[in-house]
Amino acid sequence: MKTAALLLLTAALTGTASAQTTIKLATISPLSGPQSDMGLQLRNGTQLAVNAYKAKFKALGFDLQLVAYDDQADPATGTAAARKLVADRDILAVVGTLNSGVAIPVSSVLASSHVTMVSPLNTANEVTDRGLKNVNRIVARVDAQGPAAARFMINSLKVRKVYLLNDKTTFGEGLAGEVERALQAGGVQILANEGTEEKTDFFSVVAKIKLQKPDAIYFGGMYSQAGVFAKQLREAGILTPIVGGDGFDSADLLTIAGAGAERIYFTTIAAPPASLPAAATLATQYQKTFSRPLQGFGMFSYDAASVALQGILAAMPAKGTRPSREQVERATRNLTVTGLISGTVSFNSVGDRRNVKLYVLQVTNKTFKLDTTVDVVSRP
Repeated sequence: MKTAALLLLTAALTGTASAQTTIKLATISPLSGPQSDMGLQLRNGTQLAVNAYKAKFKALGFDLQLVAYDDQADPATGTAAARKLVADRDILAVVGTLNSGVAIPVSSVLASSHVTMVSPLNTANEVTDRGLKNVNRIVARVDAQGPAAARFMINSLKVRKVYLLNDKTTFGEGLAGEVERALQAGGVQILANEGTEEKTDFFSVVAKIKLQKPDAIYFGGMYSQAGVFAKQLREAGILTPIVGGDGFDSADLLTIAGAGAERIYFTTIAAPPASLPAAATLATQYQKTFSRPLQGFGMFSYDAASVALQGILAAMPAKGTRPSREQVERATRNLTVTGLISGTVSFNSVGDRRNVKLYVLQVTNKTFKLDTTVDVVSRP
C-alpha cells in the first residue's frame, strides 16, 4: 500500500516537474474559413520563429512549444479560445490575431491574466488606444494607413471623386472612415461610403458605381470579398481602379478576382518578402517547411513571434527559472529588438511600434509589385 502511494506521489511530482519545464507560445487566427490563407500565414510564421528559438530555450532548461487556436475570424470564437488559452499556465504570450474585431475582445480577456499579446497584423486604432499593458503591435495603425491611401489616390491616381465601400467590420469601417476624412481634406468629392456584408452578389453596387463614374473605388474589407467584387466589376466593363487596405494582401485575391485583378492597388502593413533582402533565408525555410511561398503576413508574424519570445527571455529572473506572466508583460513593452526582418522594434507607451513603415502595392501581371514606401512615426 505504501509502495503504491509512493509511486503515485512520484508520478505526480514527475508530472509537475515536466509541466514546469514547458513554455508555450500561442497563436489565435482563422485556420479555417474564407480568411484562412492569412490566418495560416500567421501561424506558420510563428512556427518558424518557435523552431528558431527552441535551442536557446532548451539551453535554459525549457521545452518551447507552439499552440495554435482557430478563431474562424469570429469574435465569439476568438474570445472562447482566449479563455482556454488563459487556463493553460504554460502559455506566456500570444501572437495574433488577424482581425481587429477579434483582437479587441480577445485582448481584454488576456489582459485580466496578464497574457502578453504581440500583434503582427491588427491595425484598428482601438487595439492600443484602450491602454492595455499586455497589448503591443509591430505594424502601423489605421489612422496612418487611411491617409496614406488617400495621398496615393490624390497624387498618383489624380482622383477628383471616389466611391467608398466597407465590409461593416471594425477594420473595414475604420479604414474607410480614415480614407474618407483624408480625401475630403484634400478636396476630393465622396460619392458614397457604403457598408455591405454581401459576399457573392455585388451587382446592385456595381450598377450604382457605373452610373456615378468615380475616378477610383476604395474598398475597406478583406480579399475574399474584394476579389468577388473586382471580378463582377470588370465583367460589367468597369475598369476604374480599386484601392484597398492590408485586407487585400493575400495571393488568394488573384485567384478569386481572376482577370479582374488588374488595376488594383492596396496599402499594406507588411512588405513583400522580395523587397527585403533579409527575408531571403526565411522565404527558403517557409517554402521547404510548408510547401508554399512566404507572404508578407507570414514574415511579419515571424517578427512578432520573435519579439514575444525575446520578451519571455528578457523576463527570466535567472537561468532555468520560469518568468511570471506579469514579468513577461512588463519586459515585452520595454524591449528594443534589433536584427528583425522588418527592422528594429520598440514600443511607445500604449504598445504601438515606433518608426514603422507602410507599403503601397500594385497588382500587375498576376503578382504584387511594390509601388511606394511610406515612413510612419508613432506618437511617444
